Amino acid sequence: MCVCRTPVDHQRKAIKRVIGLPGDWISVPETKEIRKIPEGHCWVEGDNGSVSRDSRTYGPVPLGLVQGRVTHVVWPPRKIGRVDKRVPEGRVMPQRNL
Repeated sequence: MCVCRTPVDHQRKAIKRVIGLPGDWISVPETKEIRKIPEGHCWVEGDNGSVSRDSRTYGPVPLGLVQGRVTHVVWPPRKIGRVDKRVPEGRVMPQRNL
């Protein structure tokens, strides 16, 4: 997970899961579209896809907007702990030469 400035409002920060890196191919479930992540960008998604504003809304995010890595949850106290590093299965296809 990462902390990044949102592409639509650089004053706001968001915490999102990094799904793909430059050169990866991403399967976008809502559209059944396959998209290649361009150089200098990443694909980020919130854990609650039905209401999250993320790359499914505004596309790949410039890496320059990524400001940090999230490793732990500290609030609320009942959720304190490490952040799991899961990526949705079957969504990312590694770099391929076409």
